[in-house]
Amino acid sequence: MALEFSDSNFEQEVLNSGDTPVLVDFWAEWCGPCRMIGPLVEELATEYEGKAIIGKMNIDNNPGTPMKYGVRSIPTLLVFKNGEVVDKVVGAVPKTTLSDKLDNQLR
Repeated sequence: MALEFSDSNFEQEVLNSGDTPVLVDFWAEWCGPCRMIGPLVEELATEYEGKAIIGKMNIDNNPGTPMKYGVRSIPTLLVFKNGEVVDKVVGAVPKTTLSDKLDNQLR
């Protein structure tokens, strides 16, 4: 199951994860494309368990972090490694696009 990231746990869970890739799905309940990609993020959380960290951040409840990373449209998915953004996807995309981005960071 995908983790729930918040402004308060973001540094600990995402930025301090070392060289483990972290996929963060920035979403909101009112966003149709977010609801389309949500189940894919959950599937990835199961498939990459032990290899990568997968989580979601509700931008309505946590405005600080999305603002810091320039999230202007949702869904936006950022891949972090060693505390830095290493990849980005904006919009609803196929699951293979997301898994390819994670696989690139696991090499």
